[in-house]
Amino acid sequence: MTPFAQLRSWLHTNLHRSRFEQQMESELRFHIESYAADLMRSGVPEAEALRLAKIEFGGVESHKSGIRRSLGLRFWDELWIDLCYAARMLRKSPGFTAIAILSLALGIGANTIIFTLAKEVLLQELAVPHPNELRLLSWSPVEKARIRNIWGDMDHHSSGEMTTTSFSYPVFQQLRQQNHSLHDLFAFSLGYFDATIEGHAETAEGEFVSGNYYQQLQITPIIGRPILPSDDAAPGGGTVAVISNALWARRFGRSPDVIGKTVRLNLTPITIVGVNPPSFTGAFSPQKSPDFFLPFSLQPVLLPRGKLPLLADPETWWVQIMGRMKPGVTEESARASLDLALSQAFRATMPVSADSTMPRLSLTSGAHGLNHVSRNYDEPVYLLLALGGLVLLLACVNLANLMLARAAANQREMSVRLALGASRARILRQVLTESLLLSMLGGAAGLVLGYLGRNAIPHILFASWMDAPFAGHFDGRVFAFTATVSMLTGVLFGLGPAWQATRTNVSKELKDSAATATERRKGFAGKAIIAFQIALSLLLVISAGLFIRTLGNVSRTDTGFQPKNLLLFQIIPPRKSYPAPKDVALMRQLEERFSAVPGVDSVTLSAEPLISGIASTATFTPDDAEQKTEGKQVVFDNTVGESFFSTMRIPLMTGRSFNSGDTETSPKVAIINQALAKKFFANHSPIGRTFHEGRGEGDFEVVGICGDTKYYNLRSDPPPTFYLPYRQQRELAIGGMTFEIRTKGDPTSVVGALREVVQSVDKDLPMAD
Repeated sequence: MTPFAQLRSWLHTNLHRSRFEQQMESELRFHIESYAADLMRSGVPEAEALRLAKIEFGGVESHKSGIRRSLGLRFWDELWIDLCYAARMLRKSPGFTAIAILSLALGIGANTIIFTLAKEVLLQELAVPHPNELRLLSWSPVEKARIRNIWGDMDHHSSGEMTTTSFSYPVFQQLRQQNHSLHDLFAFSLGYFDATIEGHAETAEGEFVSGNYYQQLQITPIIGRPILPSDDAAPGGGTVAVISNALWARRFGRSPDVIGKTVRLNLTPITIVGVNPPSFTGAFSPQKSPDFFLPFSLQPVLLPRGKLPLLADPETWWVQIMGRMKPGVTEESARASLDLALSQAFRATMPVSADSTMPRLSLTSGAHGLNHVSRNYDEPVYLLLALGGLVLLLACVNLANLMLARAAANQREMSVRLALGASRARILRQVLTESLLLSMLGGAAGLVLGYLGRNAIPHILFASWMDAPFAGHFDGRVFAFTATVSMLTGVLFGLGPAWQATRTNVSKELKDSAATATERRKGFAGKAIIAFQIALSLLLVISAGLFIRTLGNVSRTDTGFQPKNLLLFQIIPPRKSYPAPKDVALMRQLEERFSAVPGVDSVTLSAEPLISGIASTATFTPDDAEQKTEGKQVVFDNTVGESFFSTMRIPLMTGRSFNSGDTETSPKVAIINQALAKKFFANHSPIGRTFHEGRGEGDFEVVGICGDTKYYNLRSDPPPTFYLPYRQQRELAIGGMTFEIRTKGDPTSVVGALREVVQSVDKDLPMAD
C-alpha cells in the first residue's frame, strides 16, 4: 500500500471510528461463527463447537488491538487514555495543579507579552509586497559635507561618522534620473498640519510622497485611487490626499462616501481620493500610520517657507528615498552606481568649497522603514527577552522539583505497572503526557494574560509629547510562539521526572526494604534541582536589583531644569494664515494672554521641548580669528522665549538673559551653555563675542552663559547648545512651537482656560501633544 493510500485509510478510519469498530466486531464474530459451523457439520455439539472456535481463534480483544495497531489507531487510543488518566491525577491534586498552572501562566504570560513587544520592535516589516526587496538610501559623513540644514534622522556610525537618510528634493530628482540599478526611486517625508475634519480642529501627521510612491510600493487603496504621478507633476497642482484606515474609521465611520469629501489642512481644502488598506502604515514605520498621504507638489501650499520652496531648495535636506532591487543586480554594484550619481548631484546642486567632502552613499534594508522603534528599543527588548526566559526557566525548575516529589510518591504504582507488563516507553509517555497537559493549561492561561497585558509596555513608553510608539498586536506568530513555548516547557520540566520513573528497579521497589535507597536517590536529584533553583533565583534577584538601581539613578538624574508643575503643549500655526512675521506675532500674543490666566506662574516657549527625543542642530562658527581655525562644527540649538531660563529654572551663570529689548529690530543675541563655552571659548570669556550659526540668520552676539541641561534624552550628556530668542527669527520652525507653562498648582487645572485662550485667538488653531 502506498503512503498516500495509508494516509487516506487512516483518515477514513478516524473520521468513521464507530462504524469501523462495528465492522471489526462483525468480522471477528463472523470468523468465529464460521469455524464453529464447520465443527458442527463434523458432529460437534453447538455449544462445544462455539467454545472450541473461540479457543482456536484466540482473544478477541487482542485481535482488535492488533488491527488498531496496524492501522495506526493504537497510539491515539493510548494517548487518549493517558490524557484521561493525567486529568484524573491532576483533579485529585487541586493544590498542586493550581500552583503549577499559576507558575506557568506567569512565566509563559510574561514571555508572550515580551515576544509581542519583540515582534513589533524587531520583526515587524512594512505591510507591502516583497518588503525585503526595498533599499533605503543614506549617506555620510554629515559633519564634513557642509550642508546648511538637515531635517530628519542622524545616527552615529560604528566608525564614529554621522549618517543621515535625508536628501534635498533637487538631489532626489537627479538621482531618480540617473538611477539604472534599482527600480524607480521614490521619496517620502513627514509633515504636521492643523487639520479641520468634519468641523473638528486637530493636529494631524501627514506623509508627503512622490507620484510613483504607491506604484513602487505596490499598494492599492481599498476604496478610491492612490496618489498618481499626475498629482505630483507641478507645485500646488494635486490638492488630493489618501487617508489612513484608522482616520477613515475614527472620523468617517468607514463610510464609502468619504471619497470626494473635503478636509482642510493648514486651511487649504484637500479632496480625499482614497483610503489605505488597514495594514499599510506608510514607508516610515511598520507600527504606526500617518493620517494623510499627500503629493510633494502640495508642500509649497501646505508648508510655505520663505521665498524658496523646499522643493527647489538645494541646501535643505529633508526627504527620504527608497527603491526596489532589480533582479540580477548586486547590492554593491547598485551602491557604487548611486554613489557616483550622488556625487554628481551634490556638485550640480550645492556650492562645493575646498574643504567640503563628497557624501558617500549607503544602501540599507528598507523592509522595516526607517526603523525608528527598533533603533530606540532593540537593546531593552533583548534584555527583557533574556529576563523573561530566566523567569520561565525558574518556573520549569520549580515544577520539575514538584513533579519529582510526585514521581517518588507514585513509585510503587509505576513498579506495579512495570511488573504487569507495561513497557518503560509507555511509562515515560504517561508521565510526559501529564506534564504536557499541565504546560498546555498553563500556556492557555498565559496566553490570556499575554493578551490582557499586550499593551502594558507600550503604555509605559507613552509620553506627553507623543503617543505610544507602537501597540501589541496578537497574530498567528504570537499563538505559534505561545504554543511552542508551552510544549517545550512541558518537555523541559517533565523529562527529568519521566526519566526517573522509568529507572525503577521493580523487584526492589516492591519490597519494603527498598524504601531507604529510593529516598536517598530521589533526595540527591531534589538537592541538585534546589541548588539550580537557588542559582537562578539569585541571578534574577541581582538583575532586578540592578534594574531598580538604574531606575533610581534615572529618577535622580539632574536634568538641569525643574520639571515639576510644568505643562507642555504645541501650537503649529498654518503658514497660509500666519506667514512670517505673523507667526512670531501670534506666538507673542499667545504668550501674553497665557500669562494672564489664573493659576499660571510664568510662560515661555521653545522650538524643541527638552528631553523629548527631538533636537535641532546647526553649524557654529565663532567669528573670533583665533577660533576660525576650528572651522564649522555642528552643535545643538534651540529657539526660545525671553523668559525661557527663568520658567524652566535653568540657572544663568554669567551675563544676562533675554529680555523685552531683544526684538526683531535690535542686534541679534544668543545665550550659550557651559558645554559650548568650554568647547569653543576655553581660554577667554565668550561674553560679547559673536558667532555665525550657518542657516542664513546672520551673526549673533553672546550675551550670557546658562547652566547645562539634558537636551535630547536623559541618558546623553548635556551637549554644546546655543539658544536664540524666537522674536529675532525671520520665521518660526515648520513644526511650530512648544509652550512651557509653569503653574502654581496642578498643571492640568489650567488646561481648559488655556484652550479657551487659543480658541478665542483662532478657532482653527488646535493645542497638540
